[in-house]
Amino acid sequence: MATLEFGAWGSVKHYDIENNYGGVAADAYEEHIRQARLMDELGYKYYWIIEHQASYVGAITSPTVFLTAVARATEQLHIGAMIWVLPFHNPIRLAEEIATLDHLSHGRVEFGTGLGTHEHEFIRMGLDYYARREMGEESLAIIERAWTQPEVTYKGRFWSFDEMLPRPLPFQKPHPPIWIAAHSLRAFEWAAERNNDVATNISTDDHMVEKFAHYRKIWEECDHPGPMPRQMLVRPVHVAETDAKAREEVEPYLQESMGLGREMVANTRIGMGSDPRGKGTDNTRYTRANGRVFAETRKSYDFWIDNGLALIGSPETVARQLKEKQERIGFTAFAANHHIGAMPSELVDKSITLMAKEVFPAFDKPKGPVVPESLAALRINGPAHIGMAP
Repeated sequence: MATLEFGAWGSVKHYDIENNYGGVAADAYEEHIRQARLMDELGYKYYWIIEHQASYVGAITSPTVFLTAVARATEQLHIGAMIWVLPFHNPIRLAEEIATLDHLSHGRVEFGTGLGTHEHEFIRMGLDYYARREMGEESLAIIERAWTQPEVTYKGRFWSFDEMLPRPLPFQKPHPPIWIAAHSLRAFEWAAERNNDVATNISTDDHMVEKFAHYRKIWEECDHPGPMPRQMLVRPVHVAETDAKAREEVEPYLQESMGLGREMVANTRIGMGSDPRGKGTDNTRYTRANGRVFAETRKSYDFWIDNGLALIGSPETVARQLKEKQERIGFTAFAANHHIGAMPSELVDKSITLMAKEVFPAFDKPKGPVVPESLAALRINGPAHIGMAP
């Protein structure tokens, strides 16, 4: 039987607050925390949210604050943002916030990092979008020092600190697992070179095969001690009693999910910026293909399904699709986005529950580091690295 770790990834969306909660963010937050508690009870391992700033796309602008509430409402879930956008934060302050959250959750934090993809958010915050890679790399280097050293003196291009005394140090030792959220091949390479866990979404399954294979190739070439880091795929998922019922329930929300929020941003003075999909810094066939994904998924339900961009169906169908997808791509963790568009809570709850009760049992729970059957020949001996959960 295939082995897989399961989680959930979602975002409290601005348009969801407006459409389903009468514009009251508190009610939306409480509902998402209730669903996190449900996931905790049903056996999900991971609970991920995403940070957005100055945007109608997402309504989690303070992910650490929100996750503190989730931590106090749950007992087993590993919690994190996928992503905390590194250039948006003072790295010492972010390190201290994550370390505090790690203590409040008794060591359940997963540190999901990324550079950001929306140019307009950088413009609105007065940051250089085209320097985000260098900012992110410098930020993460400082954060690791702040988690492992009693004092930090650092002089860099973007941040400098003189005898900074970061407190507290993390609950987990040496620190929480570090994930890199990746779209470009360079981001996959960065994760592999650093020996970090990696996660991704958006691209078609054909491109996911290439990207994860490239990550594993670079990781092998770096001659890291094993085990190999975790590799997580994120996809929208809706599970219902039958295939027909699942499509009937999800179709109106699935097709709108890529456009809602972004269209509101596009109608502002700044709009989405001149480079909304990052082509200026990563003009590759993958970036251009992702642009097509954003365009086509707004028009066609079949485009979602034909390209493996969503898993929709009965528990039996979703389990089969997921097994086929894992065997082909080789990921070791899967995060389901059950919050599709402005889907009502009762449908989200049903999908969460059917996924856990009828899809999870089709896979073995890992007893240690997860390695796909197709990768069993890879060398995986040696001490655990900083990206693996305890």
